[in-house]
Order: sequence, then C-alpha cells, then structure tokens
Amino acid sequence: MSLTLLFFLATGLGLIVSNLIVRRHELREMGHRVDQLADAKGSGSNAARLQYPQVDLAKCIGCGSCVTACPEEGVLELIHGQAIVVHGARCVGHGACAKECPTAGIVVRLGDIEERRDIPALTAQLESTETPDLFLAGELTGFALIRTAIEHGRGVASEVARRKEERGGKRIDSPAELLGEGVGLEARHMGHEYDLIVVGAGPAGLSCSLEAKRLGLSFITVDQDQLGGTVAHYPRQKMVLTQPVDLPIHGRLKEAIYLKEELIQLWKTVAADQNLPIRTGLEFETLSKNDGEEHTFEVGFKDGTMLRGHSVCLAMGRRGTPRKLGVPGEEASKVAYGIVDAGGYVDRHVLVVGGGDSAVEAALALAGSGGNRVTLSYRRKALFRLKARNEARLKDGLEKGQLQVLFESDVLGITARDVELRVRDKQGEASSIKIPNDEVFVLAGGIPPFKQLESAGVSFDPAKRPKVVTSEDVNGLFYALGGALLGTLIALLWTFTFREYYTLASELRPAHDWHGWLSPTGRIGLSLGICSFGLVLVNLLYLLRKSSRFPLRFGTLQAWMTGHVGTGVLALVFALMHGAMAPRETVGGHALLGLAVLIVTGGIGRYFYSFVPHAANGRDLELSEVQSRLTGLAAEWDREHRGFGIRIQAEVDQLVQSGHWRRSLPRRILALLKARHDLRETRSRLEKEARAEGLPEDQIRSLLTIASRAQRTALAAAHFEDLRGLLASWRYLHRWTALLMLLLVGVHIYTAIRYGGVFLN
Repeated sequence: MSLTLLFFLATGLGLIVSNLIVRRHELREMGHRVDQLADAKGSGSNAARLQYPQVDLAKCIGCGSCVTACPEEGVLELIHGQAIVVHGARCVGHGACAKECPTAGIVVRLGDIEERRDIPALTAQLESTETPDLFLAGELTGFALIRTAIEHGRGVASEVARRKEERGGKRIDSPAELLGEGVGLEARHMGHEYDLIVVGAGPAGLSCSLEAKRLGLSFITVDQDQLGGTVAHYPRQKMVLTQPVDLPIHGRLKEAIYLKEELIQLWKTVAADQNLPIRTGLEFETLSKNDGEEHTFEVGFKDGTMLRGHSVCLAMGRRGTPRKLGVPGEEASKVAYGIVDAGGYVDRHVLVVGGGDSAVEAALALAGSGGNRVTLSYRRKALFRLKARNEARLKDGLEKGQLQVLFESDVLGITARDVELRVRDKQGEASSIKIPNDEVFVLAGGIPPFKQLESAGVSFDPAKRPKVVTSEDVNGLFYALGGALLGTLIALLWTFTFREYYTLASELRPAHDWHGWLSPTGRIGLSLGICSFGLVLVNLLYLLRKSSRFPLRFGTLQAWMTGHVGTGVLALVFALMHGAMAPRETVGGHALLGLAVLIVTGGIGRYFYSFVPHAANGRDLELSEVQSRLTGLAAEWDREHRGFGIRIQAEVDQLVQSGHWRRSLPRRILALLKARHDLRETRSRLEKEARAEGLPEDQIRSLLTIASRAQRTALAAAHFEDLRGLLASWRYLHRWTALLMLLLVGVHIYTAIRYGGVFLN
C-alpha cells in the first residue's frame, strides 16, 4: 500500500510540475506574441492591404492548425489560446488557414471594404453588379494570389459557357471556328462576334482562355504588353509560385516552386501547344454595350481595333500607370519605374523609392550586385507591408552595411549627379540632404485603371457591393452530433427490441437463447466490440492529422474534427452494446468508464476552452481601444504642450504593465494586490502634471478615466488569462484519460483472447 501510494504521489507531482513548466513556457511565448502584436499595430502592419483571415473567436478552439498551415510567417499567432491576426499586411490570400481550421472559424475575405472605393462591386460569379456579362478576374477583384487568379479565370469561362448553353448555343470544336484560323483582326472587327473577349493575358486571362477552349467557346485574348501580365514585369529570378496549382487542360503544374522565368516560359509553352488566340500589343481603351437584340459588347483599342463579343472578362491587373513622384528631374533617363535585372548595374549610387516587397527586393538585389551603394527611401516611420522573409533579409542587409534605409523621407528633386531628400528626425524636425546618385528606381506602386473601369460599367460604390453574409457554419458539428444521435436512437431501438434479454439479471442471461448472440463474447456482441475498437482507432487518427510531424494530409481538418466527435460518441454506444448494456467491475468495464469520461471531458473542454479565451481576447481588444483613444488625445496635447502627451502615454503604459498578466502565479497575485495602490498613486501624479500643464478640467477628467479604465481592463485580461491557464489543464486531463482508456482496452483485448478464447469458437 505504501509503495502504491508513493508511486501515485510521484506520478501526480510529476504531472503537476510538467504542467507548470509547460504553462510558464506558454506565458513566455505569449508575451513575445503580445509584443509582436503591439509592434504590428504601431507600424500599421496589422491592417490588411486587401485580403486577410478573419477569425471567429466564438468558434476558435486554439488548436494552432491555422498558424502552422499559413505559409507567410507572422500573419496569425495564438494569443490567450486563440488565433489572432498579427501581421495582416503579410497575408496574400493563400487560404490555407481556412482550409485547416477544424471548426470553420476562419474565413479569408477582403479587408474592411464598407467604405473603400478601390474594390469593385461584383457578384459571387465575379460579374459586375451594374453591367451583366461583364466579368473581372485576378488582381482587379482585390485578390493578388496567382492561384486565386487562375481559379477566377476558370470560373468566369465556366459561367460564360453555362449561360451560352442556356441560350441554346452550340459548342464549337472546329479549330477554324474556335481559333479563327485565317481570319485576321481586320475581318473580326467588321462583324465577327465572340462568345468571350478576354482582356489581359496574365494568370487569370490565360486560365480563362484555356477553360474557354476546353468548353468550346469562341474567344480571343488580348494584352497591351506580353503574355504573363504583371508577373512578366517582376524582377529576374523572383520566386512567384510556392503552392500547387492546376491549369485548365494542362493539369497540375509539376514543380512545387517556380521562379518568374520558369513560370512565364511554362505559360508560353502551354499557349503555343494549345494554339490559343492571344494577341499582344493591343491597349484596351473603351468598352460599350449594345442593349438591343444582340446584347453584345464592343471593345475598342487605341490602334482603332474594335472587337465584338457577348461577354467580356477584364483581367488586366491593378498595376496600371506607375505612380510618379512629381518632383523636378523625374523625367531624366536615369529614373525608372521597374527593374528586371539587378545584375546589369555595377558600382552605382542607387536610390530606391518605396516601402513594399518589390522595393525591398529590388534594393537588396542591387545591394548584392557589383559594389552598388544603395539607399532605400520610404515616407513612413517603418516598413509594415513586408513578407517575413523580406523583413529578415533587410535586417541582415542593414546589419552587414550593404544598404541604408531613410525612413520618413521624401524626394524633393533629382539632378544628374545627386538626389535631394527631405528627412525627418525622431523629434519630427525636417531637414534636406543631398546624396550622390546615378540611378533612381521609383517602386511606389501604380495607379490602377479604376476610371477606365468605371467608364466601362464597373462600379466601385460600396453601396453597390453585395452584403457579406456571415453564416454560423455549424454543419460539421451538426453532422457529427446528428450521426451520433442517429446511432444512439438505433441502439435504443435495438435494446428495446431485445429487452427480454437485456433486462435479465446477469446470472440468468447464460440460460437465455439469445445469449450466444448478444453476450460480449457472442457473435453480435463481439462484432460490436470490434467495431467500437475500430472507431476508437479512427478517432485517434485525428491527432495524427492535426500534427505537423506526420504525413497524414488527405481531407480537411474540419472533416477530421467532425469524424473525431462522431466516432467518439458512436464508439461509446457500440461499447455499451458490446457489454450487453451491463458493464461489470472488470478491465473492460473500466475501459468503458474511461471512454465515457473521455467524451465528457472533451465536450466540457470544447465549450469552456473556447469561451474563456474569447473573453480574454475581448478584454485585450478593449484595452487597445482605450490606448488608441489616449494616443489621439496625447497628439492633441502635444500641439500646445510639447512632450506632455508622450510622458502621459508612458505613465499609462507603465500602469497597464503593472496590472497585466505575469509569468508565475505568485507574481500575478502580488500584481493584483498592488493594483489599487498603483492606480491611486498614478492618478494623483497624472492629475498634478495635467494641472501644471494647464489642461482644462474636462480633459483632466478624461485623462483620469482613461488611466483607470486601461488599468482595470488589463487586470480583467489577467484574470481571464489565469482562468484560461487553469482550463488549459483540461486538455491534459482529456489526453491522459485517453491514454488510460487505451491501456485498459489493450489489457481487456489481451485478457479476452488469452483467457476467454473469444476467437477460438
């Protein structure tokens, strides 16, 4: 007895200490993530440019699958046990996070578009809400990913083909009709009418063309430049595709990673092999629709060419006209708005203007080529839109002295030998400097062709966009519990049908005629036991699918989660029937009890472990709002009382940190006890400083209210975090119960085979 007690005491203490070590590590890591989020908000990288993941905290269970699945580092992180968008500007719309979320708690959408006028008003079919049969695809829709552009192009062609079939149109399979062999543009604009005119030969336009050919549409694809669209203008050797993608007709691209040159060559080969009617050198100018009987579009180009078609797909990209600086000397030949080959520049003084990935990649490429002296000029305080790998490369380049970055700088003028810049110091004071210069690259983005699109019938009015309906997607849980309910009802019906046997006392059952079928070792009873064990094994495969260390990757994680819930409940039902509805004080009975406890702990943990982090994150969001309000007031105070706003912000930040969560329980208890004392002292000090600065009474009251609210909100977040830490232990209870249950099941099976001879009959 003493030895057993000592064993369980050592085991229990070991589990508790292990849990505390894990918890301390979690708090330390979360501290880093909270700091990252604060830095992201300070630099503006938390806000998305276009698309970004939107997390439903009510559904998030903190499994971390989305963080692991995201190919862009730092977009999502776990904070207070739930997924939070940290660097939203790094998201390029892969959508891997949404696919891996087991509870359908993430949707990748465009950012806050309620007031934005740079996103077109489109239906779910990518059709203009104002002009029927006018479609947009690729970057013009607001989504920049190549894979998404390919999906857009395929979808547009499919929709056009479907509508043609509804009108009774015939599929075209003749190469002469489909590709227009022997018919030049001169003949076409005289009267030939296409099913589809594709404007733009980038990834969206190429995909649309291939799908149009596959579906037997008469079509033509035109581009003002060359095949490849925006991708063709990327710098040399730029990695442009890092995920598997399927091209219509061609199929899946063989390589996992493509450089710009490789992808463009592949597209050219596919276009040539399929003899696609792609015409380059035609610059889109006008689009009008004849609303008469024919309902056709007339697409005009700057060289006078006019094409007619029933549907039009605009896939021109958002690059548009390069954004210029508007400064003296910008018309010089040494000023360029793009760079293809950095290796062509040697021993030059180079200025790169811009703060996006393209500008940083160009600056780094030039800095590593032939002794160039490179300066990167950016008008803001920090670079906030960079991908993680570019941010790391830039940091490394700065540490090695390969280039310099001038933040808060603007170009004032360009001469043959130098460039004049206005630069602001840390105090906000501006001064002008001149730096030697041989080359200037302005990579500040482009002016998208929005006016041209509006004249063509595309609306950018937010009121015209279809409302995004956020549905409560409970299908996975519904199907899992629905299937489990059906299985349970069938079990009840079975029990009721054979109630004559199941209601007998255990000692009387062997004499019943049905005992050979329904007993645990009977044919039906044993089969139910085997099915229950099989369901347990399938249930545990979910852990392998969720882990990044195992190659089990088929199916969505949401489907696996649904199966995890459903198989768990059904395994219990089958085990009850295997035990003939009368589990005994045996190893098998204890295994059944363990399975029941496992299901209960899973259900309770699922509810509370989702609710509590939601509350903690809600408090952190409230704290962010309070601090944003303080920042606005501090900026106003600094206009009349220089430096006062900065001092006040520092005081309140210190107050928040004194009440925030700590890495150990004793420190958190001490912080709670000190909270009131710290608040009284800080309020008194702030009030004195505010009166000394001559602030009005209403602003002093606002300041004191903000300070109190900030500290109390931080304390509330700390309480929720402590509660979340306690509930996090529930996962370990669930897992250890699962391990114990498996051990008991193993012993039960061994005992049944070794001593019961269940397979000998």
